[in-house]
Amino acid sequence: MLKRKIYSDLVAWKENKGRKKKALIIKGLRQIGKTFIVKEFGAQHYKHVIYVNFKNNESAKKVFDGDFIINQIIMDLTAIVPDAKAVPYETLLIFDEIQECANARASLKPFAEDGRYDVIGTGSLLGIKGYNRKKGKGVPTGSEHIVYMYPLDFEEFLWAKGVGEDVIDYLRVCFKNEEPIRPAIHELMLRYYREYLCVGGMPEAVNVFLATSDMNAVYDEQRDILEDYRDDFGKHLDENENEETNPWLLARINEVFDSIPAQLAKENKKFQYAAIRKKGRSADYAEAIQWLVDAGMVSRCFNVSTPEAPLSGNKRPECFKLYVCDSGLLMAMLGKGTSAIVLNGDMRTYKGAIFENMIADAFAKNGTPLFYFAIESGLEIDFLKEQEGGITLIEVKANTGNAKSSSEVLKSKNKYPGVRGLIKLGNYNIGRIENRLTIPFYLAFLL
Repeated sequence: MLKRKIYSDLVAWKENKGRKKKALIIKGLRQIGKTFIVKEFGAQHYKHVIYVNFKNNESAKKVFDGDFIINQIIMDLTAIVPDAKAVPYETLLIFDEIQECANARASLKPFAEDGRYDVIGTGSLLGIKGYNRKKGKGVPTGSEHIVYMYPLDFEEFLWAKGVGEDVIDYLRVCFKNEEPIRPAIHELMLRYYREYLCVGGMPEAVNVFLATSDMNAVYDEQRDILEDYRDDFGKHLDENENEETNPWLLARINEVFDSIPAQLAKENKKFQYAAIRKKGRSADYAEAIQWLVDAGMVSRCFNVSTPEAPLSGNKRPECFKLYVCDSGLLMAMLGKGTSAIVLNGDMRTYKGAIFENMIADAFAKNGTPLFYFAIESGLEIDFLKEQEGGITLIEVKANTGNAKSSSEVLKSKNKYPGVRGLIKLGNYNIGRIENRLTIPFYLAFLL
């Protein structure tokens, strides 16, 4: 069993005694372990669990076509689900792939008002505006507590590798106190992090790696996941759009997604529509990009007009970069030989694609909004983060070279008064010189 951080969110939701309990909705990509974790949670914390997967149970969908009378719904579900038993205040209902049954989601409000049964819904396309909206009675308001689940981050990968909590606690202490990590542990973590970059955080890819150490098998698993996601592109359009729109938008979604590795490798200062199609325009691809962002397939990092808080108030909506949701999937998109290069420690060939994406990935997984700063003069800061009322510059370096852009910003105190300091990530250990902190790549999850 892969240990996941979201488990603590499930426990906190169950133990919430301060207010009337809402249904818990877990949003996230397919194949990141949502079903497994909620089933494990149910088995550990409830006497009875009724599990319904709306993706492959048409009979269960029909249960929610009529009036939302809780006793009637429970009676019908226990008739449909083998060996199901519903005992008030002792039973968890798991509505898996709830996006496939809009009426089941609409029923969450009556379930919350009734209060006898706890409900968890999971969905992989719940972020898509309007998904299955035409087929249901509407999304309930005020009756859902929403949490987001992501592929494994590096700390969860270390748990999967069997690294002890004492080692991870030691890393946290070193980071907090800005003390160098002991060489033996530092080298081990660099090696594990290279493995993580290649494998990524998709549970099946991680399990294949742990069981076989076969990177070809890992690559095959990653490609299968990518193909499944492409099927999702078309499925959503089949559910919500007319036949004339489907081929056009589906093509745009695939074009945008396929262009990301090359755009990152070229280290463009912003997403280039012309790199997709010679005369590509924002109007042609805006809907496709929004679809990928809403689905959780990509993260969007906005350029800001100036590095001052609040960053969200200074963002330039028309100027952004896109990053893939998981480093392992990006590696698979870059090609089969990429993992060998990274595992050998030579990541310079793809430094733009890999280094920026891995930090964006780490930030996205801990809920940090993504921003960067770039101007026509050539000055560019990889990422910006609001900390203690000011802005911290974050630079990612493939080698130990100087961060020229950051140095220029730090020296221009009158021009950029909100900037407090610099964090530089690389292959080096922890160290500080005045307002410049260096940390190894593998500690990005602590930012």
